[in-house]
Amino acid sequence: MVRLRGERIFCCTPRSPFAILFDHPGGTLHIVEQGECELELEGERSNRQYGRGDVVMLPAAQRHTLRHGRRVPPRPPAPSEVRHDTAPSAGTRWLSGTFAYDDSRAVQLLGGLPPVIELRGAGDQSLVWLDVSAQMLVQETTSPSQGSAVMVSRILDLLFIQVLRAWATGPAAEPGWLTGAMDPVIGPAITEIHANPSRPWTVDRLAQKSNLSRSAFAERFARLAGQPPATYITELRLASAADLLLDTTEPISAIASDVGYDSEAAFSRAFSRRYGRPPSRWRRDAQQQ
Repeated sequence: MVRLRGERIFCCTPRSPFAILFDHPGGTLHIVEQGECELELEGERSNRQYGRGDVVMLPAAQRHTLRHGRRVPPRPPAPSEVRHDTAPSAGTRWLSGTFAYDDSRAVQLLGGLPPVIELRGAGDQSLVWLDVSAQMLVQETTSPSQGSAVMVSRILDLLFIQVLRAWATGPAAEPGWLTGAMDPVIGPAITEIHANPSRPWTVDRLAQKSNLSRSAFAERFARLAGQPPATYITELRLASAADLLLDTTEPISAIASDVGYDSEAAFSRAFSRRYGRPPSRWRRDAQQQ
């Protein structure tokens, strides 16, 4: 749904001390291949520590610095520190990948994720996929051929999904859409909602799909997904409407019906509360950007 697009992958091999600044407008993924480093995140008092095999992903745009050794001013990686080969190197070495998102629904979906997702994976057999994906990325960047750019984008896309899936089923997962979707009880109901957001869903109907009572379903949904079912459905419908406003020329009344609203007026009121502007003005402003 997010329409993820992997952009680029590169290997950083700076000498300590270093403070490499990342200020990408989309998502960023780091895989520590050797050595150690710290993640310095704006707004956090203490740094996060990472070592060989650890994975850290920042799903949304977040200015951050990877550093090691005595404190030095942050700076972008120098050309000599960015490598596209597999030659051995001393010190800390990590792969960095960047993502972009081409869908207005990304605001809702990524908003339910923490700013930093961590996988402590050194020696973990459950993360074999990570080694395979990293090897494929290195191959496509060190020996590029026809279609390599597409391959890199697809591999980064898969890495994004794999990291999210591994995180959502682990002990560090926080309430949100992904945690709810991975739950074996309410997950099928969330899948149904996403497949048919315009259907006149009720808590009773969704509870039946999960074989729970109405109250038990509502409690479990809010605890795992981070919001009540009705709020979740409304957010999804409005995000789908924003996507249709941007990608189609359908009239507002037709889009209102497509996403499950009985009247254009009710849809416009709900859309304005969520996005701060009526649908027609939001479409015009978005198309002009």
